[in-house]
Amino acid sequence: MTPPATALPVEMPQAFLGVARSLTDKLWRDRLDARGAARALAIVQRHQLPELLARVLAGRGVDIDAVADFLDPTIRKLLPDPFTVTEMEAAAKRIADAAAKGEKVAIFGDYDVDGATSAALLAWHLRHCGLDPLIHIPDRIFEGYGPNVEAVRALAAKGATLLVTVDCGTTSIEPLAEARRLGMSVVVIDHHQCGFDLPEVDALVNPNRPDDLSGLGHLAAVGLVLVTLVAVNRELRQRGFWTSEMPEPDLLGMLHHVALGTVADVAPLIGLNRAFVAKGLIAMRRRDHVGHTALMDVARLNGPPEAWHLGFMLGPRVNAGGRIGRADLGVRLLLEGDSVEAARIAAELDRLNNERRVIEQAAEAQAEAEALASIGFEDKLGVIVTASEGWHPGVVGLVASRLKEKFSRPAFAIALEPGGIGTGSGRSIAGVDLGKAVRQAVADGILLKGGGHAMAAGVTLRKEKLAEFRAYLENALAHDVAEARHVNELYIDGAVSARAVTPELATTLNRAGPFGSGNPEAVLALPAHQLVYADEVGQAHLRLRFKSGDGAIVNGIAFRSVGQKLGNALVANRGQQLHVAGALSVDRYQGAERVQFRVIDVALPDQGPSVIR
Repeated sequence: MTPPATALPVEMPQAFLGVARSLTDKLWRDRLDARGAARALAIVQRHQLPELLARVLAGRGVDIDAVADFLDPTIRKLLPDPFTVTEMEAAAKRIADAAAKGEKVAIFGDYDVDGATSAALLAWHLRHCGLDPLIHIPDRIFEGYGPNVEAVRALAAKGATLLVTVDCGTTSIEPLAEARRLGMSVVVIDHHQCGFDLPEVDALVNPNRPDDLSGLGHLAAVGLVLVTLVAVNRELRQRGFWTSEMPEPDLLGMLHHVALGTVADVAPLIGLNRAFVAKGLIAMRRRDHVGHTALMDVARLNGPPEAWHLGFMLGPRVNAGGRIGRADLGVRLLLEGDSVEAARIAAELDRLNNERRVIEQAAEAQAEAEALASIGFEDKLGVIVTASEGWHPGVVGLVASRLKEKFSRPAFAIALEPGGIGTGSGRSIAGVDLGKAVRQAVADGILLKGGGHAMAAGVTLRKEKLAEFRAYLENALAHDVAEARHVNELYIDGAVSARAVTPELATTLNRAGPFGSGNPEAVLALPAHQLVYADEVGQAHLRLRFKSGDGAIVNGIAFRSVGQKLGNALVANRGQQLHVAGALSVDRYQGAERVQFRVIDVALPDQGPSVIR
């Protein structure tokens, strides 16, 4: 009989496979403590699931009674009454009024993927209602983030009587006050963190506002737009708006947009978000949406899309328009009904994405050199702040992300303009709230503008304030960064041998997906496998082969590892036995499927006692 989980002592598990310090300085931990192992065993016994899948579920905190719903997340079960969101009722009624009266509605979106999908979803719905909405996506360089007075005036001049902002607007007090002065009603649908100082509008739908108790703060803006449209549909249904000539639109048929925006915005894949992405991926696999199909084709996506494809292949192409091209290209693609025109727009986004890569690589090299000089041999600094004239503002977020990954601490990259104004982006590590720090810097007068989430933020500042901003961040975040980086741990879900690494195993583990932020993919260990092949391929990747003791071979890949700690460790240990940690992915080429091991870390077996710092 399995003892109740609550009766088991809570203790930190020992180092997995004895790896107290890997070749990239990580401590390997078993993701399951004694309580988690007992839960995994109970899941196996009650639900008749494979042991490894049960361990993955237990490691993500899935309760025994919640296993079935976790493996098949449904929107119907997870979607609360939309009116639990503060001011949702007012928003739904105002948008329904516009539909009933045939008003001219203006949509103001952000220039990223979440903004593009949000704007496209809302525009699709309004078109279904018989309206012809105006859509404005601001130019990143000339307009910056969020509504601005000039754009608001231009939309009013075109006859808009209702302005709906999506993925922006929560902090746009003066531009939205101008909209009201010009006679426009304003509805804000946003998810960014904010304080108590909010714009005066008809409705501000934001589950992260201080007075919201809906528990939907994890939604991306596009998910929040869908919830809003559920409320609008209900309101119009009650008014008798829907008829045989004007049937109620099928919102679940547009989950392609919600999945793409949610994953690309790195929203945590928990609760309703998991359902949105899981069902959205099914919709994308049907290839019944012209814009998404064109995007998948131009990205040369072989086989059915998975969540990581959205984040690393499709999202960057939609983003490329907002970064270095025309900001509205992504929205245009998602609303396009003609396959030929959709293919043309997708090809242009692909071209811009390739151009973006070149620009990013140049800025990244310069930023990395600056960061290395700042950190020094003592590995000092809690937060990296790099800045330069000549950097393209459209790639600073990507550069900040690379710096964060390389140096394992929050990082900012700021593009300085000739006029002495810098615009930049920051990316954080788990446990360090960057958005809160940036908002305080705005309140203290260090930044001109700024905001964001715990993990990402945007800033605007004067060049002469750069040193003060650096000092402020160091003072505000150094303790949190030190705590977060104290033990560099890698959590392992289980160990397998090369012979067990099959497409069937990958399929089994994928039942716990979609994986991403908030629902990490399963990390497996190959104990004492010989590295029989390692060679550079593509853009700084290493193609690998590992052999187990029984002679079975598994193919591996270590992305962007050349010249990094992981790549150096692999190259230096060709022919040696290694403990290898990584995740499974299915590689599809010319109709054939093969599984490969995506290497995250490696360690030398039997290292003996080691001091854990």
